[in-house]
Amino acid sequence: MSTDCLFCKIVSGQIPSRALYEDDEVLAFSDIAPQAPVHVLLIPKRHIAGAQALDSADAALLSRLFEVARHLAEELGVVKSGYRLVTNVGKDGGQSVPHLHFHLLGGRALQWPPG
Repeated sequence: MSTDCLFCKIVSGQIPSRALYEDDEVLAFSDIAPQAPVHVLLIPKRHIAGAQALDSADAALLSRLFEVARHLAEELGVVKSGYRLVTNVGKDGGQSVPHLHFHLLGGRALQWPPG
C-alpha cells in the first residue's frame, strides 16, 4: 500500500467509496465523476502504479480484474448493449491516479475516438 495513493486510501477505508464488488484482491466502486450512466472503477487492492508496472507474475490478478468486470457488466445490465473497459497509462494517456485501474463504461453509445 502506498500511503499517499488515493486508491490505496479507498482500499484501506480511509476514504469512503460506493463499493459494488470486493474480494481479497479486487475492489470495484462507482466513479465520483461518471462519464456514462454506468462508470465503475476496478482496482487491485495491492498497489501497482499502472499497466506499465505489470509483469508475468500479475497474470492471475489481471485475469481476476477482467472476470470481475464481466460480472459487473452483467449485473449492471450493459452486456447486451455493450460496454467499454479501458485503462489509461501515464500522464499523456490520461492516467490521473498512479494506481492500476480500469474504467467500465456503459449505458449509452460511446464515441470513438475517445479523446
